Order: sequence, then structure tokens, then C-alpha cells
Amino acid sequence: MEALARDIVTLGKPKIIVLLAITCLCGSLVAAKGNADLLLPVPVLAGLLGLIISAAGGNTINMWWDRDIDALMKRTQQRPLPTGRRSPAFVLGLGIFEIVLGFGVAAYGANLLTGLMALSGALFYVFVYTMLLKRRTVQNIVIGGAAGAFPPLVGWAAVQGDISHPLPWLMFAIIFLWTPPHFWALALLSNSDYRKAKVPMYPVVHGEALTRVAILRYLLLLLPVTLAPALCNPLGWLYLLMATALGAWWSLSAWHLFKSPADTAHSPAAARIVFKRSLYYLALVFAAMVVDAWL
Repeated sequence: MEALARDIVTLGKPKIIVLLAITCLCGSLVAAKGNADLLLPVPVLAGLLGLIISAAGGNTINMWWDRDIDALMKRTQQRPLPTGRRSPAFVLGLGIFEIVLGFGVAAYGANLLTGLMALSGALFYVFVYTMLLKRRTVQNIVIGGAAGAFPPLVGWAAVQGDISHPLPWLMFAIIFLWTPPHFWALALLSNSDYRKAKVPMYPVVHGEALTRVAILRYLLLLLPVTLAPALCNPLGWLYLLMATALGAWWSLSAWHLFKSPADTAHSPAAARIVFKRSLYYLALVFAAMVVDAWL
């Protein structure tokens, strides 16, 4: 039973889920605009739990679909399907069940819009990114990254009951533009794996040098968007300062990656720093929104 539980957690990609949960919860906290009376525990927790379950379901179906290439890549060879610990039918059934359950939890515990946002993120990840784009185009993560941008919409909808305010959509846009440089830094570290599996990630198709340029280009697109929420109620100058500092901090590591010699020991080390900072960057930018909204 313990092994089964461990595999179910692994299939849900818990490291990814943590960041999704953070951005969802931040969406709820910012939506409350400093008013604790709006933070009703049941809808907020239902939205968060529904998002976690449905996203885990999407990740599980992703592993079911990619089981052939996961067996080829060193980074993924120990997953439950490539090792034969779980059958494809079990994994597919589990993923579908989790997506449906996540939608139900969010829709019943919060509201229908919250459930639909959680469902949309999971379905976009499964059908658009995993099945349609990942193996066909170098733009896979550029377009498919929208799947990971739904959590703040889920969190906002759980509190406000609608998503007509521009701020949750700016939060969506931040994650959407953050995803390519974040993932391309990881792809630089796993380039040989993706090449072996014939997945057209940016470094596989265009090479390391152009990938470094692309990372910087997307940062130039991302950083102005991260500042835009300072123009929206309830955010202001405090968020503006924090987002600027965080943007400079992440951009500095991307610049060092761009300038580091290719095909040396320094290159993967620089890419690893960009990747790790990207995780902290996104979490801290969203935390900065919460701090500004509540002070």
C-alpha cells in the first residue's frame, strides 16, 4: 500500500504541484485585497485542493502518454510506468479520476467558475501541450506553458466568483511568459535526453547558443509585464520595487549564462543557476503581490 501511495504521488509530479499551489493560493490572497472577511476557508481551500488534484491528474495522464519516451531519458526512467511498477490502464484511469475529482471539489466547495478554471488547466496540459505540441513543435512549451498559468485564476475565482479584473490575467501572463525561459534552462541541462527521445525542445532544434539568446529575449518580454500589476488596485509601489529587484536578480543569472563559454563545465552550472532562480523568482514575485495587497 505504501508503494502504491508513493507511485500515485510520483505520477502527480509533486515538485510541479508545489509551485502551482503557491500561485493559486497567492491568487486567492491577492483577490481578497487585504480584506480577511473575503477569505472564506471552505471556498479557498476547495479551490486550492481542487487545483492540486486536477493538476496531479493532468500530470498523471502526461506520464501515461509519454511512457515510451520516459523509458529513453535518464531523468525519467525510474518513473512508475517505465519501470513496470504500474500498468498503463491503471495510470490512465487514475489521471481521469483525479481530473474529474479535482473539478468536483473546486466546483462544489467554491463555485463553478473555480472548477472550470482548474479543469481548463488540466485539459490544456493534457490535450494541447502533451498530445498536440510536445513532440511536434519547438514552440511546445511556449504555447503549452499556458496550462501552468491557470492556478491564479483558480485562486482568484474562489474568492471573487469572477475573473473580470485585469490583475488575475496579468498573473496568468506572468506565468505564461515565465515558463519558456524557466523550462529552456532545464532543457539545456537535459539536452541529451531530449535529443535521444526526439523531443523538439529549443536546445535540440536550435542549439545551446540560440537557446541562451531566447532566454534573454523572453526575460525582456517578461519583466515589463511583471511590473504592470503595480498599476492595478490593490498593488502599488512596494510590489513595483520588489518585482524590479527580483527581475534584476534572475536576469543577472541569465546574463551570466549568455556570457559563459559554451561546452565547458561552466555552461551547465550557469544553466542550473538560471533554472533554480526561476523557481524562487516566480514564488517570490507572487509573494510580493500578497505582501503589497495586505499592507
